Amino acid sequence: MKINDKYDPGFYRAHESRYERMQYRRCGNSGLLLPLLSVGLWHNFGHTNDLEVGRSILRTSFDNGITHFDLANNYGPPYGAAEENFGRLYRQDWKPYRDELILSTKAGWDMWPGPYGTLGSRKYLIASLDQSLKRMGVEYVDIFYHHRPDPDTPLEETMAALDHIVRQGKALYVGISQYKPAETERAANILRSLGTPLLIHQPRYSMFDRWVEGGLLDVLEKEGVGAIAFSPLEQGILTDKYLKGLPKNSRLLKDGRYLKKETLTPELLEKVRNLNEVAKQRGQTLAQMAIAWLLKDPRITTVLVGASSPKQMLDNIGTLKNLHFSQAELKEIAKWI
Repeated sequence: MKINDKYDPGFYRAHESRYERMQYRRCGNSGLLLPLLSVGLWHNFGHTNDLEVGRSILRTSFDNGITHFDLANNYGPPYGAAEENFGRLYRQDWKPYRDELILSTKAGWDMWPGPYGTLGSRKYLIASLDQSLKRMGVEYVDIFYHHRPDPDTPLEETMAALDHIVRQGKALYVGISQYKPAETERAANILRSLGTPLLIHQPRYSMFDRWVEGGLLDVLEKEGVGAIAFSPLEQGILTDKYLKGLPKNSRLLKDGRYLKKETLTPELLEKVRNLNEVAKQRGQTLAQMAIAWLLKDPRITTVLVGASSPKQMLDNIGTLKNLHFSQAELKEIAKWI
């Protein structure tokens, strides 16, 4: 076997200049630096996907300085598949680089039948992480998140479980996802009192979904907590892919769980068309501009991007060539969001 064959498992050698190709930001008040782009395994890493394509996406990411790989217990399909597939790739490619990786996973959504396989109880969170570690084949994750608020479990119990997980050595840091501002402030205060600071919040955030601007970002800044924005392209709406109709390989046609055809109204597509023109004037694709627009706020530590191919990941990385916005550009963008 040739050791430079990029598809030979076990013979991956990361690019020597990978850290010169990426920019990093400090995560809140912590000592942890995260790449401006992180790679999510929400889509394209299930058992229905080609694992060699997934391998190539992750290699391309790391070769360009993306050190953060983000998973969750129920990413698939089926549930657990993304962690299992990552575990296979980790054993073959990534084990020598473990100390250069930030691995994260989550629990909070439905994972297994019955009352103990969802939400935010101590029992569920600890059991779920144990299962995730086995699927991934690692001794610990760098960040473990509570994936969504639980209206029935006391927040003190959920945060105490996160603290316990850190003290067990099964996670180095903890985070939360989709918590509202007041919930986030409470969670941060409880964790601080326990001695395990809240590292990061993972909210949904894009040009078309700006709920975090209604107080959450202010809370994160006040509490010294980082932010990682997910769904920055609004499930593909903030690209040019739908401006000429529905592509045959569109996720919308293959999987309508997250984006409905009726969402693409003429009014929405007109906004996208105008934003696309602004992006062209900046020398970017619309997707690149949408990611850069999030990163213009220093409170956003990193943006979580997905990809269905190495080329798409390289396009995402190309965002970093132009992160500056003029006041005129921001004013024009504001007309359409």
